[in-house]
Amino acid sequence: MKYWIGAAAVLVIAFLTALSGLNEYFFYAAFIVLQFMVLATAWNILGGYAGYVNFGTAAFFAIGAYAAVVLFKWLGAPLAVQIAFAALASGLLGFGVGLLTLRLRGIFFAIATVAIIFIMETMMVNWRYVGGATGLQLLRPDVMQPFTSYTRMLFVVMALLVVIAVSVARYVQISWIGRGLRAIRDSEEAAECSGVPTLKLKLFACTVSGALMGAAGAPMPMYLSFIEPASSFNLNYSVSALAMPMIGGTVHWMGPVIGALLLGSIQQIVTVTISSEINVLVIGVLLVLFVVFAPDGVLGLLKKLWPRRS
Repeated sequence: MKYWIGAAAVLVIAFLTALSGLNEYFFYAAFIVLQFMVLATAWNILGGYAGYVNFGTAAFFAIGAYAAVVLFKWLGAPLAVQIAFAALASGLLGFGVGLLTLRLRGIFFAIATVAIIFIMETMMVNWRYVGGATGLQLLRPDVMQPFTSYTRMLFVVMALLVVIAVSVARYVQISWIGRGLRAIRDSEEAAECSGVPTLKLKLFACTVSGALMGAAGAPMPMYLSFIEPASSFNLNYSVSALAMPMIGGTVHWMGPVIGALLLGSIQQIVTVTISSEINVLVIGVLLVLFVVFAPDGVLGLLKKLWPRRS
């Protein structure tokens, strides 16, 4: 009950903030931070709970964005329908990728997921309907009332996606599914011997993770009013989605949220004060520091500083 009260409070605060007189850049930057929360949470369902490191986040994110563009250009569908269709398309991609790659383990699985990015990008580059290599300019529809700008509306939409993604991750963690995924992470052979349906659970995790990543990418074309393959399939999405749970902590659903809030905010500050090119350096330095000095992330540090009293 406390969780759902907190989730409702987050949405109310986001809605009221969007109606406030804050500078427009705040919503421009906050949208990106919230988007990374969804991506990090989605990545953690497969990479954190099950231990299968996925470097293909950019592919699922971009397919979600392109699926939304196709539906908007073809039918003029509203944003909610675009997001649902993007989640379906990326979920199906996740299921297909899972069938092909989840029998691989370790570095072989990671390499296979990287290959998905280049395969999907090549397809989009050669698809003229969505602009090909040069990209496609989009005309935003009228903003819905009571919002005064499209960016403010997208900020609330992304806040809702964060609540949905975190709720899914929380349910997976506390359910038998989460216990099965953790058993796979600890020892897949032992899990199979204990009767855990390892392949079904891994397919489930890959499908749900992909669907959430696609949903996170769906609002991006309207956010930029433009889409093109090079930026949509940017490997920075894959690196950030991996780094944020590692920094926040992969064993709990709060870890990716904390990591995305910390790293995403730092990236936006660095972009404004120094240069956007420094973002990758910031991710690399923080990731190395946490791997060396705090391998369990921020949550692990907090647990050591304030251990639970018996």
